[in-house]
Amino acid sequence: MTLLQPVDQIPLWVIYIGTVLLALLAIEVGYRLGKAQQRRSTGDQQGDVGVLAGATLALLAFFLAFVTGIAINRFDTRRQLIVAEANAIGTAYLRAGYLAEPIRTESRSLFREYVDQRLAAFDPNRLAAARARSEVIHTELWTRAEAVAQQNPSSPVVAIYIEALNEVIDLHTERFITALNSRIPPELWLALYFITVLTMLLVGYQNSYQPQRNIGATVIMVMVFSAVLLLIFDIDRPQDGLLNVSPQALLDLQQQLK
Repeated sequence: MTLLQPVDQIPLWVIYIGTVLLALLAIEVGYRLGKAQQRRSTGDQQGDVGVLAGATLALLAFFLAFVTGIAINRFDTRRQLIVAEANAIGTAYLRAGYLAEPIRTESRSLFREYVDQRLAAFDPNRLAAARARSEVIHTELWTRAEAVAQQNPSSPVVAIYIEALNEVIDLHTERFITALNSRIPPELWLALYFITVLTMLLVGYQNSYQPQRNIGATVIMVMVFSAVLLLIFDIDRPQDGLLNVSPQALLDLQQQLK
C-alpha cells in the first residue's frame, strides 16, 4: 500500500506553473468573451459584472481558507502522532527492563531496530520495506510478550509492559491510516479548481469593460493565488515537498536508546 496519490507524482513546480497558466488562460477567455458580448450589446453591464466578480473572489478566498485549514489540521495531526509514537516506544523500551533474560535483551534490541525502521519509513523509496519489517518486529515482540505472560499470568509488571507494547502497535497502525486517509480528497481539489476557473473567467470578463488592461496586476494576483494553492499541496503531501513533518522526536529517541 502506498501513501501517494496520483497527483503526488507531479512535481510541485509543475503544479505551480500549471495553475498560473490555467488561471491566466481563464482570464484571457473571460476577457475575450466580454469583448464579444460588448460588440453584440449596447447596454452597460459593467456594474453587474463587477459585483459578481467581487462576490466570486470572496467565495474563492473563503474556500481557500477552508481547504488550508483542513490541510494544516491534518499536518498537525501527523506531527502529534510522531511525538506520541516516540513516547510510546520509549515507554515500552523502559518497561521491557522488567522482563527476565533473555527476553529483556532481545526485546530491547528489537525496539532499537524498530526505531530505525520507523525513521527509514520517512524515505518514500524505503517505505514499503520499512513498514513490512516493522510489522515483523511487532510479531516478534508480541510472541515474546505472550511467552512471558503465560509464565507469569498474574504479574502486574508484565501487564503494564504488554499495555505499552499494544500502544506501540496501535500508533503504528494509526499513523499509516492517517497518512493514507487524512488527505484532501480529489473531489475537493476538483471543486477548488472549478471555482477558480469560473472566478478567473469573471475577472477577465470584468477587465474587458476597463478602458485599459492592467496586465501586471493581473499576473501578480494569479501568482499569489497559485502560491497559496502550492502551499496547500505541499502541506497535504505526507512525505514530499518543502514542508514535511519533522522526525526529530524519533531521532532523539534513537540517540537515547543507543
